[in-house]
Amino acid sequence: MVDLNPITAWRRLLALPNESRAKTLAMTFLVALVCTLMVTGATVILRPIQAANRAAEQAARLEALISGVPGISDLLLQDGGALSTVVVDLNRGAAADVTPATLAAALEDPAHWTELSAAQDLAGLGRRPNYAQVYFLRDASGDLSLVLLPVSGAGYNAPINAIVALRADMNTIAGFAITGQSETPGLGGRIEEPAWLGQFPGKQVSDASGAVRFAVAKGSAGSAHEVDGITGATRTSNAITHIMRFWLGPDGYGRLIDAIQRGEF
Repeated sequence: MVDLNPITAWRRLLALPNESRAKTLAMTFLVALVCTLMVTGATVILRPIQAANRAAEQAARLEALISGVPGISDLLLQDGGALSTVVVDLNRGAAADVTPATLAAALEDPAHWTELSAAQDLAGLGRRPNYAQVYFLRDASGDLSLVLLPVSGAGYNAPINAIVALRADMNTIAGFAITGQSETPGLGGRIEEPAWLGQFPGKQVSDASGAVRFAVAKGSAGSAHEVDGITGATRTSNAITHIMRFWLGPDGYGRLIDAIQRGEF
């Protein structure tokens, strides 16, 4: 009769010579099992800490974004408003079940991305996330003052990341800030210059028909929808135009913008 007592089995294993292949394999397996359990346990224990760290990083990033948008800090002070964040489902133009803390994990799933056709892909993204984290500023009475929308797209050298702040009418630009770019210094890199960014406040996104008309002009701005172009940086200027038109259009934040204009947020 086979003795299935684990203590007896363990003693027999330890009694084997150290040169025994069975003992070597068994000990290797046990060490690997213990290490696996320790790593799994550490992951479970550290997950809440990691989530808290991500939330803190997001808060710090948001603070940096806000301080980079011309006039936003002043608006926060004068409105006495409260800034909130929400993850939106871009396909529905509504709040998503995903939270800021779980957004990164959700976007690891390819099913949560939308492939863009060549006609749709103005910003050169290839695909667009189905969820995006946006920010709302409300005044002391609770009315919506500003909406901050992260945008991105292909630049001349590398992706350009930015944030656009819209007034509550969702058609008037309150500010624009570049949060990441690798354009040519002295040329396309001038998109970070305060003087150029200072043109954005007050510009209109769409015309009376609702079509997105914002553009970086090839020279001097000639309408309420344009900002001056950057001399010698045609590709970067075009990239900003395409990024803005994509994200503020129907394949980007279009459904969200419509929902906000209907008073759903």
